[in-house]
Amino acid sequence: MRDVKISPTAPGPLYEQVAAELRRALAEGEAEPGERLPPAKDLARVLGVNTNTVLRALRQLQEEGLLELRRGKGVTVAGTPERGAVMRKVKELVAFARSQGYGPDEVVAMIEASG
Repeated sequence: MRDVKISPTAPGPLYEQVAAELRRALAEGEAEPGERLPPAKDLARVLGVNTNTVLRALRQLQEEGLLELRRGKGVTVAGTPERGAVMRKVKELVAFARSQGYGPDEVVAMIEASG
């Protein structure tokens, strides 16, 4: 990863900066779906942060559908940045629907009816 932009003095948590840097790297094609990433400790060393910070960023990207984390198998690129962006919007929609009293099944039905 080149031109790393992680700063402890920047606003916001470091793990969010790490996640953003990894998203950028994926968007620029530095790793393709199915490709394995270096171990978290190596990424932490390159980025100049704690391994736990990297692990938290990796978990966030896993929740977004960009990465797949498997114990003993490492971290694999699971999807594209576009898929990650869609997953973020889906999570926002689900959270909003819950706040309005709708359950996940009802949201799915609404999406299917609109498509």
